Parts: sequence; C-alpha cells; structure tokens
Amino acid sequence: MLIIPAIDLRDGKCVRLTQGRREDVKVYDGEAAEIAGGFEEAGARMIHVVDLDGAFADRNSQNRKVVRRIIRSVSIPVQFGGGLRSVTDVQQMIEFGAAQVVIGTLAAESPETLEKFVQLFGFRVCVGIDARGGQVLTHGWEKAGRLTAAALARRVADAGVDRIVYTDVSRDGMLAGPNLEQTSAIARESGLKVTASGGVSSLEDLRKLKTITRCGVDSVIVGKALYEGRFTLKEALKAA
Repeated sequence: MLIIPAIDLRDGKCVRLTQGRREDVKVYDGEAAEIAGGFEEAGARMIHVVDLDGAFADRNSQNRKVVRRIIRSVSIPVQFGGGLRSVTDVQQMIEFGAAQVVIGTLAAESPETLEKFVQLFGFRVCVGIDARGGQVLTHGWEKAGRLTAAALARRVADAGVDRIVYTDVSRDGMLAGPNLEQTSAIARESGLKVTASGGVSSLEDLRKLKTITRCGVDSVIVGKALYEGRFTLKEALKAA
C-alpha cells in the first residue's frame, strides 16, 4: 500500500477543505515546497498536489508557480490535479515535470477528450472520480450529475486509463475513515488500479485499507490526518 501525502493549494497556500466546500478552508503554516521536501525526507515515494482554485474554475497562476517549485524541490514523482480542462493544460503540467495528471470534470463530461488525452499522454493520465452517495460530482465538487461512480469507472476503463483516484467527498476532510466498500467496488467495476482518497484518520484506517488491496486498491492519499498530527508520515509508511 503506497502512502501518498497531499498538498492542496488555494491562493498559493497549503490548505485543507472539509467535504470540498470552498468556504470551509483551513490554512496550514509552511511554504508548500518546504512541506513537500519534508514529506520526501520522511520517506514518501510520491506527492499528490491539487490546485483547488483551478478545480473551482478560479484561475490562479500563483498556484501553478507553486506547483513548479514543488516539482523542482523534490526528486520523487508529483501527481497533479485541479482544473485541467484542455490538452494545453495537461501538456503544460507534464512539461513542468508532473509525473501524472489527474483529470476529473473533463473525464465525466467529455469521454472523447479523455480518450484523446490517453492517446497523447498514455499512463501519465489518470482519472479522479469524486462522488457523494455513489453519484459523481464535478467542477470542484460543486456540481452533481446523473452519472454514477460505477458507470464512470467502467467508461474510464474503456478509454484506456489504467488508474482511478477515488474520493468519497462526504468523508474528505472529516477524519471519519475511508469508504472501504465503495472504493473496492470501484476497483472491481473498472478492473483498474485505484488510489483511495478521503477520510483517513488513523493508522487503523490504513491497516483496513490493506485488506482490500486484492481488489486493486494499491495506494491511498493522506492529507488532513498528517496536518492535524493524528500520526506522522513515517508511522503511516510503517503501518502500510
């Protein structure tokens, strides 16, 4: 089980949201590149970075500059998502040095464009499926459609993507534990590798996630629990 620490950016600062609500934000001390360096020093093998302003369609070039600094400051892969809606957006982030890009809204709304991304960028494109109650949310989790997470997972597999980042929005930032049942269901429906996201609050949560690795859930993104001191990254890596 790969532990992937998260850095969420809003106005260039490292923050965490509660259930994705833009108004429910907590800013954490520390420059993002320094935080990333600390994660690498503690043993992280990948870092997940999200441009929240981009996800909300609030253009903020400052965040992109911060992402570049993060990528340049570490030697481990950086996975990036948030507001990637065009070939130009994706190309730019790959040129910046992102190892992987996470496509969310566009994957749900334009299957043809997703297939084009896969043709152009291959395994460097993965899809973020964000859901509440099994229904997909888009546009920074502010818009709900009629598409189910399971249906989108199958569509993503058909497009040639090989990884899904699955987030249960109702648990994100709540420290309430991950949704093991739904996360494993997404892995089974798609047949793809799945990164779990949302709700991890304890080392016991990580141990529980290890029980569903046989379904294809091979990694987990951890954010608020690290920033709130529920456990250290070294402890998480040991538990995993």
